[in-house]
Amino acid sequence: MKRKNKLLFPATLLAILSLSGCGERNLDSAKEIPAPGTETVSLTVWGAAEDEELLRQIIDGFLDEYRGQADFSITFEPQSESTCTNILMDDLENGADVFAFADDQLNTLVAAGALDPVENPESVKESNLEEAVLAASVNDTLYALPLTADNGYFLYYNKRFFSEKDIESLDRMLDVAEDNGKKVSMEWSSGWYVYSLFGNTGLTLGLNDDGITNYCTWNAAEGEILGTDVARAMVGIAKHPGFVSTDDTGFLEGVKDGSIIAGVNGVWNAVAVEEVWGSDFGAAKLPSYACGGQQVQMASFSGYKLIGVNAYSQHKDWAAKLAEWITNQQNQELRFRLRGQGPSNTLAAASEEVQNAPAITALLEQSKYSCLQRIGGNFWDPVTAFTGEILNGIPSGKGLQELLDEMVQGIIAP
Repeated sequence: MKRKNKLLFPATLLAILSLSGCGERNLDSAKEIPAPGTETVSLTVWGAAEDEELLRQIIDGFLDEYRGQADFSITFEPQSESTCTNILMDDLENGADVFAFADDQLNTLVAAGALDPVENPESVKESNLEEAVLAASVNDTLYALPLTADNGYFLYYNKRFFSEKDIESLDRMLDVAEDNGKKVSMEWSSGWYVYSLFGNTGLTLGLNDDGITNYCTWNAAEGEILGTDVARAMVGIAKHPGFVSTDDTGFLEGVKDGSIIAGVNGVWNAVAVEEVWGSDFGAAKLPSYACGGQQVQMASFSGYKLIGVNAYSQHKDWAAKLAEWITNQQNQELRFRLRGQGPSNTLAAASEEVQNAPAITALLEQSKYSCLQRIGGNFWDPVTAFTGEILNGIPSGKGLQELLDEMVQGIIAP
């Protein structure tokens, strides 16, 4: 288990509140001490480590809202949203009562019985973006509460080097980067980003009806664009002096040291990038790239962060109230101000502050070319093996079609 930061808020122990780092409290709240026999409610919340300060404020507000209705003890434990399901499955009955997770884990959680249908789905549907509700649903049944609508990627670029015309074409951007001794970055070790090169070509990828295995035609040898057309384009990009494949950490390091002047990345790094580039900070939809004799608009996976309530929670009603509180309009607006994360709540998303954020605007622009990530676990490793060959100059000596066939066989394996 990762490091635990326990934030205790028992209504009868005001001194503990101040020691837990939650700020000073109004001493008048002592008048609201629960009467003997009041229910004791212990809840554990999992969220991203970077959200600790944000969640501290949100939990503090929850305690103010429901003061006197129970004797609360709320524990926050840092837990990555991307691996939340794996940790939860190890001990579901003793897992967090309320937890944040990426929407692609929803099917697994529902199949495992970790989530029950949301009790008031209509109010959630009315107050959130349609795609966010869809991402939180299985077979039209809502199982979680939408938290953000920004778990996707787009193009960051430094306006000092690129014009509005330049950023329309990846090929042009790579040439500009080379001319300046700089790089354009993208992470090819992750199939999440590699999808952008295949997703708008007519080649298909998705989840079969069994909810576990995949279908994939990325190796297609017939059609307007062939699998080898994409692979050949990737070989050219990989060899270009203006390109570098790097992960999230490498992207930020490159931005800070000046070696990276553009890159495909997500909204979670918007604040850090803008701090470095200042008035030259730019964000836009992904560019097109040359493939099969034409320009293909790069696609993307769209993603949403959700809040789930553990079906095995001993205080499920209160856990549901806390989940609703974390995801309400007010706290989604707070999340945007503190963390720069795009709201799923329609009113919060429509605010002038959100609409004027370059990263959010770019993400919304890219959403026209995006789709929900609904793929089985066998997708990731075969893609990483394929891109490893491309990035390293195909050391195996295999042909592109053979590499594509091997990748697809791994993706669709039962």
